[in-house]
Amino acid sequence: MNKWYVIITLVLVSCASAWAADGDVNSSGASPAPAITVPLLVDIDGVKLSVIDYERKHPGGMFQARNIFYQAERKLVESYIDEYLLDREAQKENVSVAELLNRHVTSTIAKEDPPEPALRLYYEGVETTEPYEKVRDQIVAHIREVRLAKAKAAYLKSLHNQAKINVLFGQPRAQIEMKESPVRGRADAGVVVVEYADYECPYCQKAQLALDQMEAEYKGKIAFVYKDMPLPNHAHAQKAAEAAQCAGVQGKYWEYHDLLFKSKELDVAQLKEHARALQMDTASFDKCLDSGEKAEGVRGGYTEGVSLGLEGTPGFFINGRLFNGILTRDQLHLVIEDELAMAAARGKETAQAPK
Repeated sequence: MNKWYVIITLVLVSCASAWAADGDVNSSGASPAPAITVPLLVDIDGVKLSVIDYERKHPGGMFQARNIFYQAERKLVESYIDEYLLDREAQKENVSVAELLNRHVTSTIAKEDPPEPALRLYYEGVETTEPYEKVRDQIVAHIREVRLAKAKAAYLKSLHNQAKINVLFGQPRAQIEMKESPVRGRADAGVVVVEYADYECPYCQKAQLALDQMEAEYKGKIAFVYKDMPLPNHAHAQKAAEAAQCAGVQGKYWEYHDLLFKSKELDVAQLKEHARALQMDTASFDKCLDSGEKAEGVRGGYTEGVSLGLEGTPGFFINGRLFNGILTRDQLHLVIEDELAMAAARGKETAQAPK
């Protein structure tokens, strides 16, 4: 990464931190604006430019900067947590950290190296033109390193489980415009899951199964928003997204959306057949699809996703928190429970506040 980009990013993050405090996202539109003064970023020949000016030119750019800073900060803090827990445990056992790791990690690793047939089998999966005899020692060394890393990770996990850890700074939250986006669920839901996806993406199809499970488990507590982000390398994704939006004109967006993920049939002829299966006004649907009436809006979803830092599909914003890539049912469950708990805590604080 270009060092000047990093420096500028950190400067922008510092300037915008007060303005860009965590904000909840709701299904009725963009996140509520913070009731504080918008900070200035720079004065150029007497012209004062603010965060709003920057975001007008680069939508989502400031969120990307904050998220880059957060990821770097989080990585440092997680490393420091491990360091602190090891220091504390070493003090308890009255040994040095090196002695602690030797006692609980190094000494637990199998001393025997894998048998020769296993090493030769491992060698077959290594991309090298060197003969086995020349790389054998490197293979053995790598296996030992992997064993050590796994043992240390397991020991650190045990220390984490014994401690009560609460990271006191939060992930930045994106302000996502949703006025024109289809929403499934209650408008006042405590958790809003925004998915940027592609109907042709196999990972999106897999993620849909987990989303369906979450919808059933948290019915009435969460809302889902779907944002089109058809990838350029998927030949049918753009037209499939347009077709879903055409179905939305007739009030059947979600039925059509679900059918696309279920059938995986995305040719134009098949898209039109889906409309017939859903008993839509097919003449109106075909005209909408053939004319490209929804093409610009679909392309806008892709541009928006990229501007927010999405690296592919699927990408999720759960109450504004970014999660790049597929989320399993268990991962979704943890995040949703976390958001519901925070919402309950805020509600309790509001109820207890003096009036």
